[in-house]
Amino acid sequence: MGDLKNLHGEEAIKKLKEVVAKTNVCMFCTESDGKLPMPTRPMDTQEVDDEGSFWFFSGKSSNKNREIAQDDTVQLLFTHQHSDFLSVTGTVDVFKDHAKVEELWNGLLKTWFKEGKDDPELTLLRVRPTEAYYWGTKNGKIVSTLKVMVSAATGLQMDGAVEGSVNIE
Repeated sequence: MGDLKNLHGEEAIKKLKEVVAKTNVCMFCTESDGKLPMPTRPMDTQEVDDEGSFWFFSGKSSNKNREIAQDDTVQLLFTHQHSDFLSVTGTVDVFKDHAKVEELWNGLLKTWFKEGKDDPELTLLRVRPTEAYYWGTKNGKIVSTLKVMVSAATGLQMDGAVEGSVNIE
C-alpha cells in the first residue's frame, strides 16, 4: 500500500507536466455512450500548458474528431517504465488556432498533415481535465525495482509507492 498524496493547483499542474515530460504518448480514449470497448488510440501530447490543459493535433475528418463531436468527454492514460502512471478524464475542444499551431508545430507532424501547418485537415484538441489520478514511486525506478525484488524474495511488503488525485483548480 502506498502513501496517499493528493495534489492541488500549481503542484498538480507540475505533476501533470512531469509525467508527460517522461512519456508524451498516451492512450486517448473517446467515450461511446457507455459502449465497450471505448475507442482508443495512441496520441502524442504536444504540451501541457500552464493551466493544466493537454494539447494534441488531430485530423478534422478522423474517427476521433467524429466521436468527440458526439461526446466531448475523453480519458488520457499515460505510463512510463512501470514507475509513473497518470489517468486524466476531461472535456475536449476541437478548433483551429494558427498561433497555437505555430507554437506547437514540429516537422514530424508533416507525416499526418502533408500540407504542413496550413493543411485543411489539421485541428487542435485541447483537453481540460475534470479529474486526474496518478501513481508513482517515492524512490525512483531503480530503488523501487530493488524493493519489489526483495519483497518477492522475502515475502515482506516494501512500501515505495505514492498515489493521489490531481486537482488543477
